[in-house]
Amino acid sequence: MASISGDRPAFRAGILWFQPLYHERVWGGLELARRFGRELPDGGPIGESWEIVDRPEAQSVVRGGPWDGTSLHTLWQDHRDEVFGLSAPKTPDFPLLVKILDARDTLSLQVHPPDSCAAELGGEPKTEMWVVVDAEPGAALYCGVKEGVGREEFAAALAAGTAADCVPRLPVRSGDAIFIPSGRLHAIGAGLVIFEIQQNSDTTYRVFDWNRVGLDGKPRPLHVEESLRCIDFTDTTPELTPPDAPVLASCEHFEVRRHRVAAGQSVSWGKAGEFSIVAVVSGEVVFAGEALKPGDFAMVPAALSDVARSLSAGSDAELLETTFGRR
Repeated sequence: MASISGDRPAFRAGILWFQPLYHERVWGGLELARRFGRELPDGGPIGESWEIVDRPEAQSVVRGGPWDGTSLHTLWQDHRDEVFGLSAPKTPDFPLLVKILDARDTLSLQVHPPDSCAAELGGEPKTEMWVVVDAEPGAALYCGVKEGVGREEFAAALAAGTAADCVPRLPVRSGDAIFIPSGRLHAIGAGLVIFEIQQNSDTTYRVFDWNRVGLDGKPRPLHVEESLRCIDFTDTTPELTPPDAPVLASCEHFEVRRHRVAAGQSVSWGKAGEFSIVAVVSGEVVFAGEALKPGDFAMVPAALSDVARSLSAGSDAELLETTFGRR
């Protein structure tokens, strides 16, 4: 295959693996080691594994194969057509961020800024979606605001320490999913492992943190004024996406589909010229000659041929397919 520039090497197609980046969080734990066999770094509880990211402070690099050690940013800048397809967004950085979250404790009640005020607040807009991979009995998500709760009512609840009473509690089980547009007030409850697909952003405004302290023993900073400007107080009917829905989220930034493949079955994954990210929720599969197990994320480059896109399941498997949004 010809390179996109005369002095750059041609991209040799094959699925791409990236080195995960682990982040300590006060609400995290060791579930990624127990559930997915991850070798976690020593230190505090791990709350987030950034699987695929292109940010100045956090950069994914290819793990193994002919492109071992190559950054995602280099692929995005130098091999965009071959890896991401001709319809890839013309953004300066790869526009998505993919994570695994391990919530042993409840996360802060928070919001991400919408486009309408993100720049003015010095942040980045962030729309995301979650897929519940594992849920302990009684686990729940907190999303939106209850009927009758406006800015003044919520501010008063914050002052009284009763903000949690203003947010709908959604019991969840494995397989549930939910779309979180910018501006939606939300928190992940304790006892959940979640796959998260989001815009490439790291702007979070905490509005309530359950009166706890951080890993340094001090209360974590809150962003009350910013949050009150960002929260959509008309967002009173958040809904879960049911486990049998084939399309879990579809917006201008990303589309996420669920696939179930029976043991012994072989399927074709996408088609040549199309980019995607495959994530294994359960079961084991072989894709383009590579074995994938639960918790694995791999990038399927657009340059991968139709012949190489054969995926076969060694056991009943559930997979997620992430592509760019339909703009």
